[in-house]
Amino acid sequence: MKKESDSFLQSGPAPNSEVPHLVERLFRHEAGKIVATLTRIFGSSNLAMAEDLVQEALLRALQVWSYGEIPSNPAGWIMQVAKNQALDLLRREDTFKSKEREIAEWLGQSSLDSAGFDSLFPDHEIQDDQLRMMFTCCHSLLSPESQVALTLKTLCGFSVAEISRAFLTSEAALAKKLVRARQKIREADIPFEIPAGEELTPRLDSVLHALYLLFNEGYKASEGESLVREELCREAIRLTELLAEHPVGNRPKTHALLALMLLAAARLSTRVDAEGNLLLLQEQDRLRWDRDLITQGLMSLTQAAAGDEVSEYHLQAGIAACHCTADDYQSTDWTRILSLYDRLVEVNDSPVIALNRAVAVAQAHGPRAGIEAIARIPGQEKIKSYYLFYGVLAALHSQLDDYPNHLAAIAHYRQALELSATEPERSFLAGRLRSSADQANV
Repeated sequence: MKKESDSFLQSGPAPNSEVPHLVERLFRHEAGKIVATLTRIFGSSNLAMAEDLVQEALLRALQVWSYGEIPSNPAGWIMQVAKNQALDLLRREDTFKSKEREIAEWLGQSSLDSAGFDSLFPDHEIQDDQLRMMFTCCHSLLSPESQVALTLKTLCGFSVAEISRAFLTSEAALAKKLVRARQKIREADIPFEIPAGEELTPRLDSVLHALYLLFNEGYKASEGESLVREELCREAIRLTELLAEHPVGNRPKTHALLALMLLAAARLSTRVDAEGNLLLLQEQDRLRWDRDLITQGLMSLTQAAAGDEVSEYHLQAGIAACHCTADDYQSTDWTRILSLYDRLVEVNDSPVIALNRAVAVAQAHGPRAGIEAIARIPGQEKIKSYYLFYGVLAALHSQLDDYPNHLAAIAHYRQALELSATEPERSFLAGRLRSSADQANV
């Protein structure tokens, strides 16, 4: 005989399967905006509180909306819940007293559950809050790595796991770094503002680096079932455009980064096939590349040419432009690309950049030259946990048609397969491993 509770559970309403996807999208696209707005109202010393409250509001949305009606303005609903929770907390603290008049005025405004959110917080004000948040996270009191990590976590909705992979460090170490960064902001009461004068340039560099990493995670996801996460690329482009349009960010390097993003985004739809399988550059249908984005990217690259500065974003955008303007893979100007990489490794000594340069060396001078270039990369220990280190070596060895090189390719493909974290990459590498094994008859 069934228990009454069993019957009740079976007869209850089924959860709305769309809600988890909606909440995830809100987390990626709206959480940073709401945290930024709450931080303006309650002060940068309450940044950690704002993050926690938005997380709690999103969890509450997941619970309430799954078995009820989704509000007409989900972002406004999240803001309202987070705001009410913040007020409950601050009323019990001295912090509330210094903000009492401002908060009282805010409470007197219209409800945030519908169109009131848009009228209370117009787009330009939310955009300014996001810019302020970027520069608050990138204050000089924080280490450069902490600045970027905090921006990705607070404004861009990155998980600790995602950020730790971007920095090639452990989740535990990254989590501690984030805690210390928030503590410094609270103790120093770092102002929630866009800097000026001498403070601007170093903080702008950190903001640009955070946006660069955000786009990279979308262009090539570090884990999961999909290789590409277009929503992250779109968000990175949106924030970079926002920065480029503001007087404080209207700099050549900002336009160069925007050019890089737009030119890379033009190829997003061709990076995988209809089944989600990875496609190499030479396999992509160039007729499907987004010509509008390529045009916008080239225009941004022209804007980036103002002045004498040549940043790493200029050089990477130049490389992307070489690919986007080539009629086909065979006509790609690899000599030009290699010259840009030669300059890029002088600006950025990252071993990942050096690995990409080795690919260009192989294209211009053959696979043996590429393998030799990889052997000369300084600081190789940093990328020996990176699957592409072995994937590139495997691909180059497989191009040398002899038994020892086929065996080397097999060994490297196996190592790359162990380290890869997305399903398209694993599937691609497994196929290449089988092909190499067939060639070697092993």
